[in-house]
Amino acid sequence: MSDKAGELSVIVAGGGTAGHIEPALAVADALRRLDPQVRVTALGTERGLETKLVPERGYPLELIPPVPLPRKPTLDLLRLPARVRAAVRRSRAVIDKTNADVIVGFGGYVALPAYLAAGPGLARRRRAVPVVVHEANAKAGIANKIGARRAARVLAAVANSGIHAPKTADAELVGIPVRSSITGLDREAFRAGARSHFGLPPDGPVLLVFGGSQGARSLNEAVSGAAKALTAAGISVLHAHGPKNTLDLPADINSGAARYVAVPYLKRMDLAYAAADAAICRAGAMTVAEVSAVGLPALYVPLPHGNGEQELNARPVVAQGGGRLVADADLTPDFIEQNVVSWLTDREGLEQMGEAAADAGHRDAALEVARIVLDVARQG
Repeated sequence: MSDKAGELSVIVAGGGTAGHIEPALAVADALRRLDPQVRVTALGTERGLETKLVPERGYPLELIPPVPLPRKPTLDLLRLPARVRAAVRRSRAVIDKTNADVIVGFGGYVALPAYLAAGPGLARRRRAVPVVVHEANAKAGIANKIGARRAARVLAAVANSGIHAPKTADAELVGIPVRSSITGLDREAFRAGARSHFGLPPDGPVLLVFGGSQGARSLNEAVSGAAKALTAAGISVLHAHGPKNTLDLPADINSGAARYVAVPYLKRMDLAYAAADAAICRAGAMTVAEVSAVGLPALYVPLPHGNGEQELNARPVVAQGGGRLVADADLTPDFIEQNVVSWLTDREGLEQMGEAAADAGHRDAALEVARIVLDVARQG
């Protein structure tokens, strides 16, 4: 236990992408709510979004060397063992520096060195640190599969993710930790202020479009290509196209009552959710968790490459009637005109879909994971 009486020390390991960082920070916030004396340290690399997101949320960040796993046999594969050893050594130094009582990992190349460093060293005096593993995706990654082999608790967002606790026991289903500013969002109460913030009209349906922090070209082209049809139907659009992308919009797109507001990035996703009546988005685990937590109907467009996990992420919400799935190749301006316009103008249908989306989420996942982490730390 931490050397300060009654004070626990927790390391959260979830760097790289927002899908790993946001659950880690949501749990960090929940830990502080449950125990204001707890010390939380985030583990990350200089390459990831954590260098920006973690300090903004007020947590100390310790950096380790990045160890991305090569997808193909290259010279990088030969360098992998040395890189892993360096990252593990640095992770162990952070464990010793913070006198960590528990490590909670969320997968990815930051979590793997932390899991390996948590084990007992060759020196007998080097203690093992208990590990809690959380898998957010419908298909578990290799880092979490390795971490689960010696974890004190193994948690998952959905069933059948391919991750198991020691002795082949099933992982505990807890959902995805989401920050309280999202789970506690009253969309109706904030709607007027949120629309004013983005320059959207106070009345009429609003479509939120976003493709992750970098945007998504197929979403950008399909929705912007149908811009005139959307605004002509009285539908306003709040479109986050990505900092490196631009949209080709008609010059007179904002001449009517409806507005098409294009921005590179949305810093206030809570206000974006409050302003919107529906969303078109990718189906990353964190996106699905947030969108369903706020009760927002969504058209999910999974990434067309990878292992198909994005479609699996969205299927539980879609099965409950909280959203729809469309293949990336099928999302065209014609599809938007023929399907999305009628969807956005069906007020009763949107309300029913929003209620179904809210019922599909796990709003208390962050607090539940935090309670488990504190229990493991105290028992350890």
